[in-house]
Amino acid sequence: MKRKIITTGDGSKTIQLEEWDEQYHSKHGAINEAYHVFIKNGLSTFQNCPISILEIGFGTGLNALITFKEAPKLGLQITYTGVEAFPVSQEEIDLLNYVSLLDEPRLEKYFAAMHETPWDKTMPLSETFTLTKQKKEFMMITDRHMFNLIYFDAFGARVQPELWTVTMFQKMYQALLPKGVLVTYSAKGSVRRAMQEVGFQVERLPGPPGKREMLRAVKI
Repeated sequence: MKRKIITTGDGSKTIQLEEWDEQYHSKHGAINEAYHVFIKNGLSTFQNCPISILEIGFGTGLNALITFKEAPKLGLQITYTGVEAFPVSQEEIDLLNYVSLLDEPRLEKYFAAMHETPWDKTMPLSETFTLTKQKKEFMMITDRHMFNLIYFDAFGARVQPELWTVTMFQKMYQALLPKGVLVTYSAKGSVRRAMQEVGFQVERLPGPPGKREMLRAVKI
């Protein structure tokens, strides 16, 4: 599938799959979307504790990078697992501009390390952040009662509807610890109903730029 690097509304770059007319991040702003959905409405609900995060769609590593950046401000020690079936190439990573826009030069070596870390091996990137990248299909996830927080950042239901089903959210529910949180950019009614069917308590929240709403689900 043909891929190209595009510039989003906040100046940050992302990858576009032209055949699907689908992007790894919002056209309205990759960094803005990531901060709003996954940090403001996900990570920031935890403070001063160790937490375990599962990311569905490691992709460009943007969500992992900003989590690494923001976690110390919240007093968090992070164990981060990113699942990705089709890793982004190093050539594509080299064209992204997240570190320069985040205006924190020290992040450059950590962003590089995130992509240099071997797949399926646990690697400490700092005293408070450990990363495991798993190369596999999302439907192969079988974890139970392991995570406090899930970043559900798969491609949209328009192009991959099988990832937004009761079956998939049952896996997510099982993977979370009690009172665990799942956040996603999606606000589709069918997605909300699928989450509720497996037992999540779901709330609609204001969305990032370009989207009216997003969803946050809690395992009750």
